[in-house]
Amino acid sequence: MDTENLRRGTQAVDRAIAVLRAFERTPTLTPTEVAHRLGLSVSTAHRIIRALHSAGMLGQDQVTERYHLGITTATLGRLALERLGATMMLPELEKLRDRTGEAVNLGVRIGDEVAVLLQVPSRHPLRYEQEPGSRNPIHVCAMGKALLAFGDPVVTMEEPFTRYTGTTITTRAEMAAELDRIRSRGAAVNFEERVVGVRAVAVPLRDGRGAVLAAIAIQGPAVRLGDDRLPELTDELTKTASSLAAAQRGLPTPSA
Repeated sequence: MDTENLRRGTQAVDRAIAVLRAFERTPTLTPTEVAHRLGLSVSTAHRIIRALHSAGMLGQDQVTERYHLGITTATLGRLALERLGATMMLPELEKLRDRTGEAVNLGVRIGDEVAVLLQVPSRHPLRYEQEPGSRNPIHVCAMGKALLAFGDPVVTMEEPFTRYTGTTITTRAEMAAELDRIRSRGAAVNFEERVVGVRAVAVPLRDGRGAVLAAIAIQGPAVRLGDDRLPELTDELTKTASSLAAAQRGLPTPSA
């Protein structure tokens, strides 16, 4: 294959991936909406969407004619979670929810964002939930700060980082100081940095070799996640992370 054909092939793959990722934040889209979001011509968006639809990666509502993620995408996503061992972690995350009463998330880093892989909702009427597949900027969520503190601290975002609330960290210097505090504390805390009234606490989840694989967080309304609960929640998160890491190494899990 010559260089020009290779370039065109790579561009086609990149565009198809971009089209699929356009559905991460919006459940249904039309080809025209996809074209506007991605800066493509409508004819190009139509062509890519038709190909993805034929492969089962996208489905279409026959009434509205809007497109959504298809059954093939769902199947691949489920297989990926199983092969990563994420679905095996769900019982431990449910136990953590039951012990604390709060929502539990498991997320991984993708560039300068954190993608939620698993979520166990709180049973409280007043709660804050993030559906699997949702993403958060890495600098404003507890899982993101835990991944930065105990994993790779490099971010590519330009300063100032996007501000969402009055407590959002917006510079590398502020982040470096926060990461030092997180390492000393043993857990990251989201002090209402993305949504006013919502707090979270997170710790890293390590794989069988000790490398940071993901992060686990407890999140909920700030009225229930006050400073007085941080030591308790950190302890519960650490126990769960240790149990999951031990299970991946084939070792007996620590006693609760």
